[in-house]
Order: sequence, then C-alpha cells, then structure tokens
Amino acid sequence: MDKLTDFHGAKVALFADDDLLVYRRDDIPEIPFPNMIDLPGGGRENGESGTECVIRETREEFGITLEPGALKLAEEYENWRGSGAGALFYVGALSSAQVEAIDFGDEGQHWSLMPVSEFVASEEAVPHLKQRVQIWMETESHDFR
Repeated sequence: MDKLTDFHGAKVALFADDDLLVYRRDDIPEIPFPNMIDLPGGGRENGESGTECVIRETREEFGITLEPGALKLAEEYENWRGSGAGALFYVGALSSAQVEAIDFGDEGQHWSLMPVSEFVASEEAVPHLKQRVQIWMETESHDFR
C-alpha cells in the first residue's frame, strides 16, 4: 500500500457519512498551525510505514484503532515544510461504533465531526489539508477500500 519510503508524516481524512473527524490544535505559538482545525495524523516514528503512522496517531489522538485494510492511500505530496521528505494523505471511513468509542487524548483542544464542505471552506482549517480533501472529493469515486 505505501510506496513512498522517505516521508515526514501522514494525515488521514476519516469520513463518518458526510462529515470528517477533525480536531482543533492547541493554541501554542511554537507549534505549526496553532489553534487551527486539523485532521488525525502526524509525524513518522521509528521507520514506520505511512499506514502504521496514521493508525498510531489516530489511536493516540482519538483512542480508536483503525484497521489497515480500511485505509486508502490517496496521495503522496510535497511536505508543507519543504524538508525534501514527502508526506502521505490517506482516506477512510469511520463506523458509528468507532465514533462512539472516541476517547480524545491530550493533543488539541477538542474534536468534532465537521461537514466536508465546511472543512474545505473554513479559513480555520490547515490549508494544505483542505486542499488534499478538496482534490480527493473532486477526483475520486469515494470508495474507501
């Protein structure tokens, strides 16, 4: 599933029907995109694959476990940091049981389900992730497997 081996991190757009699982980042000036609306995911650790990165980050941030087969690699793109290492963007679907099981961790202020159209139009959403979601919505069949 993962083709890119030199990547900095991975993010995932998790759909619950027509909504996305999002969270508001901490309002700390030292972090990238403080106080903005973000998607699950983050930096790569210990040589993990993109799928492993997204699964670990989602478990840490939201207390839910994703199955590798439930994720689709949607795009490899240049990292917003310009570090030379790329980034990975995944999509997947959440069941109602997974949404009910969310146990929000200590990164970020709060989580919510946000309509996709609201996320891509929001001035408060992380800009490059808005773009990733919008491109995927416009070009894909929305089959998550």
